[in-house]
Amino acid sequence: MNKRLARNPFALLLCLLCAFTALSQTRDPRIGQIIHSLEQVRNIHETAIAPDGSLVAWVVDGTSGGTEIDVASLSNPSQAHRITACAQGSTGHEDGLAWSPDSRRLAFFSDCTADHQHAVFLAEPAVTAVPRQLIQLHGYADSPQWSPDGKYLSFLYVEGATRPSGALAAMKPPSGVIGVEGLEIQRVAVVDPANGNLSQITPAKLHVYEFDWSPDSHKLAYVAAPPPGENNWWVAKLYTQPFMPGSSPIAGGRAAFDPGILVDSQTVSGSLHGLQIAVPRWSPDGSQIAFIGGIMSDQGSTGGDIYIIPTAGGKLKNITENRKASAAWITWVDDNSLGVAEHVGGSSHLTVLDAASGQISHHNIDLTFPESTGSGQLAMSVSVSKGRDVAIIRSSFEHAPEVWAGQITDLKQITHYNDALKPSWGKSESVEWENEGFHVQGWLLYPANYEPGKKYPMIVAVHGGPSSAVIPHWPSVGYNPVAFSALDYFVLMPNPRGSYGQGEKFTQANVKDFGYGDLRDILAGVDAVEKTHPIDDSRLGLTGWSYGGFMTMFAVTQTHRFHAAVAGAGISNWQSYYGENSIDQWMIPFFGASVYDDPKVYAKSSAIEFIKQIKTPTLVVVGDRDGECPAPQSFEFWHALKAQGVPTELVVYPGEGHHFSSREHQRDVLERALDWFEKQGVGNRQ
Repeated sequence: MNKRLARNPFALLLCLLCAFTALSQTRDPRIGQIIHSLEQVRNIHETAIAPDGSLVAWVVDGTSGGTEIDVASLSNPSQAHRITACAQGSTGHEDGLAWSPDSRRLAFFSDCTADHQHAVFLAEPAVTAVPRQLIQLHGYADSPQWSPDGKYLSFLYVEGATRPSGALAAMKPPSGVIGVEGLEIQRVAVVDPANGNLSQITPAKLHVYEFDWSPDSHKLAYVAAPPPGENNWWVAKLYTQPFMPGSSPIAGGRAAFDPGILVDSQTVSGSLHGLQIAVPRWSPDGSQIAFIGGIMSDQGSTGGDIYIIPTAGGKLKNITENRKASAAWITWVDDNSLGVAEHVGGSSHLTVLDAASGQISHHNIDLTFPESTGSGQLAMSVSVSKGRDVAIIRSSFEHAPEVWAGQITDLKQITHYNDALKPSWGKSESVEWENEGFHVQGWLLYPANYEPGKKYPMIVAVHGGPSSAVIPHWPSVGYNPVAFSALDYFVLMPNPRGSYGQGEKFTQANVKDFGYGDLRDILAGVDAVEKTHPIDDSRLGLTGWSYGGFMTMFAVTQTHRFHAAVAGAGISNWQSYYGENSIDQWMIPFFGASVYDDPKVYAKSSAIEFIKQIKTPTLVVVGDRDGECPAPQSFEFWHALKAQGVPTELVVYPGEGHHFSSREHQRDVLERALDWFEKQGVGNRQ
């Protein structure tokens, strides 16, 4: 570094600003227009319907920043009104909707407090829009729900938290005794709405990820593991625990009881062995608990089969074995039926299954949406009233997110924030192909200004996970492949083996085979699309984030078919990654053993082992506090490309985790990726 700049930080800052200004001036002017288009959407984050079906609430981006909560009658949704703890003219972040069982009270979180710390508020929307503060929080809270008897409000709580719970947020800078000191443990907390007293009712030795109340409000079921929580979800167990209100600390007594293990996937035999557990749900009569089990690479990205077990313990039953779908969310409709939201071939599917047979129940609901659906609480969740009205947020490549509610077979659009928005990208279509005995599906976006007879470049975008799937949704400002379509690329978004949507056999088909069968599926998809669409094979690009970042790094060592690549938060060396990341527990189900027991299976899928074969110009981007795919993985890949003389750039974003939270960084990473492909001659710079 120039010593004068080192002594003069203002000169260094000026130099950096000049560099960024020069960079922005070289970018395609269309990129700014695309970013502006993406910024116009008002995102809807949650929706919840009252148990009696009379009112619907939702959380939406505020017009002046932050978020706001609106409530409307299901019968007259145009007369919505805001529920807020913020003073008139001020903004804040308000979310976490939970209706009381009697539908009178709406609980939510808000930072519109004197010290801008989050607090729990209660409102009575049918009476007044002015809520009352129930309790000030001193940490991170999420997933509020009332006990079925309405006596307690409960939620996941990390007392004294310095960051949101989970592996996606930026990790704390390491210090002290690692893995021992500074652990942030998420527990179930309950608050008595009569006096605001709070108690944490699950053990301090367990980090809780999801929970559900028994119908009599006397027990909890939850998925939990010892801390650190961001690492151990992959070995979490299903627990049940008594809760006796009369002896709780709220009443001056004892609330926390020793939990009992109902399901341990590490010791159970059968199809669940060694896999993950999510979304536990008590049956209405309290006799059974249903949950989703499967191979899952990311907490919160749920998919698998549906299992049922008696609450007293006993035989575990998989009711959806061999079903060509991946269940993501469940709820009991009655003692014999389960409402299910599932991935099916790149689309959202809502149905009701018989709890005994796993077949379509007598309710005869069987709906497919070529779009993303969910209420914002868990992946693909549905907010359901006692009368079976529902509320969900719907979003697709063609339509920006809006709240829809009513009977599941006759949904009505409730909000109209984004009606005027039109896609700046091209039309979409589902594409399917066969490869090596697998039926593979993906989504193809056309160039925005498509002209028949003209050849176009194509970007192949590999999703994260790998246990995930591309389902159509309106894109955000952050890194996403849809924006390439607006620059007149075809965009192929495949769901290769390892993805959700084709059943557990398909999702587990890339175990111990990362970068091989899944890459062959992707390349077969490129071949299939090129046979039916005017694509210039000499102008192919490749990109992805997380697992997609790994696939980008690995693919360019295996094939020279791609002219340029962008690897976001990738993994270049599985052997070094094993010791660097904060979530090594997830790797055992996918690799079959630890790196210390079977280093060869990790080396087999490491890009660094084949680095001499790479010729593709590659942009590498990562957050400096990424715990899922640590920055050293990107440094290692970038350094190797530099040593081989391959055109490359590495951009590290300060303060960012696996998911970028800064709007400035979200915009910058998308701009850089769009610009990289244009500069490398893949696109049609105008």
